[in-house]
Amino acid sequence: MVSKIDNKENNFSKMDMFFMQEAISEARLARFVEEVPVGAVIVYKGEIIGRGHNYTYKGKSALKHAEIMAIKEASEYMDDFRLEECTMYVTMEPCSMCAGAIINSRIDRLVIGIRDPKRGACGSNTNVTGDRSQLHYLDAEFGLSEEECLYEIQTFFRYLRQKKKNKSK
Repeated sequence: MVSKIDNKENNFSKMDMFFMQEAISEARLARFVEEVPVGAVIVYKGEIIGRGHNYTYKGKSALKHAEIMAIKEASEYMDDFRLEECTMYVTMEPCSMCAGAIINSRIDRLVIGIRDPKRGACGSNTNVTGDRSQLHYLDAEFGLSEEECLYEIQTFFRYLRQKKKNKSK
């Protein structure tokens, strides 16, 4: 029997799966330094031109979200803030700040591992990226490598709860 996740992944190409694995690798780098494990990569013509993972706590900046870091690197590569013809792969649905940056950078396609019903701004809580009143908009594609992305987040928060519990003993 084929699972729901497998059916969703049939909507994505092998290249999509490869690039999401790269985003998951970025998320693992964040988890390694005890940051919320979110990773992102930006692809242009089959090549990764931007990578990022959360680094807000260690980097002491609310701006150091995975998506912003990847956009910054990709913009430097393109020598332009416009990232037209680019696809972003991100393990968890972007917040409103990151969704705004995605729109402002003119990214053409957004592939997301898991939804964030509390803070997600690409269709779950609010829909910054899909706002048709904006100059640029896009519809996010959800569910690629969903189980792996969810595992990274759940494992991280389970670790933090256990760490806190151990400290209080």
